[in-house]
Amino acid sequence: MDASLIVVAKKPEPGLTKTRLCPPFTAQEAAQFYRCLMLDTLELAGRVQGVEHCLAYAPVGARSYFQSLIPKGFSLIPQQGADLGERLANTLADRFQNGYRKVVVMNSDGPTLPLAYLEKAFRQLKHYDVSLGMGHDGGYYLIGMKQMQPELFENIAWSSDQVISQTLDACRRLQLKVHRLPQWYDVDVGADLQQLRADLVKNPTAAPRTGAYLRHWHES
Repeated sequence: MDASLIVVAKKPEPGLTKTRLCPPFTAQEAAQFYRCLMLDTLELAGRVQGVEHCLAYAPVGARSYFQSLIPKGFSLIPQQGADLGERLANTLADRFQNGYRKVVVMNSDGPTLPLAYLEKAFRQLKHYDVSLGMGHDGGYYLIGMKQMQPELFENIAWSSDQVISQTLDACRRLQLKVHRLPQWYDVDVGADLQQLRADLVKNPTAAPRTGAYLRHWHES
C-alpha cells in the first residue's frame, strides 16, 4: 500500500464551528451539524479501497475526542502549524516521510462528494503531479500529489476565492502537471446548505447522519 488518504478535521466547538451557518443554526446546532458532516465524510473516505486512511485533527489536545469516533482502521495525526497552509503542508509531509508515494488530503465538510472523484484523485496521480478538487467558491476540497511540494502552500490567501488560482499559478511556476477534478462544494454558507438538502433528496444514503440531523432539526 503506497497511497494515503487524509481527512482534515477540527473538533466541533459552539461559537467556533460553522459560524457562517448561524443563522439558521444556533452555535450549538452548527457544531452538532458539523459533527454529522465529519462523520459522514469519514465514512465516505473509508470506502476508498487500497489506501491508508488517516484523520488529521485539530487542536492538538483533541486526540481523545477523535479517537472515540474515527472508523476502524483510521490512524490519527495532529495538525501542526500556524495557519492552514502550514497545517496542510505538515500533514502531507508526515505521510510522505512515512513512505507513502501518493497522498491525498480532503476536507471534512463535503460528505456528498462522489466516491468516484476520490478514486480518480489517486488514479490520475499515475499521469499527473497534482490532483486538485475544484471548489465552487474559489477554494479546493481536495489536493493530492506524489511528491511533497511545499511551495503550493506558501503565499496563498487562505479562506478566500483566490486559493485555486494562486495554487494553479504555483503549479505553473513549478512546471507541475495538474489534473482538475470536477467542481464540488463544502457546506459553509446558506446556499451550500440548500444544495446539500437538494442532493440528499435525490440520494438520502449519501450522508445519512447529516440527513437525519437536518430532518430532526427541521421538525424541532
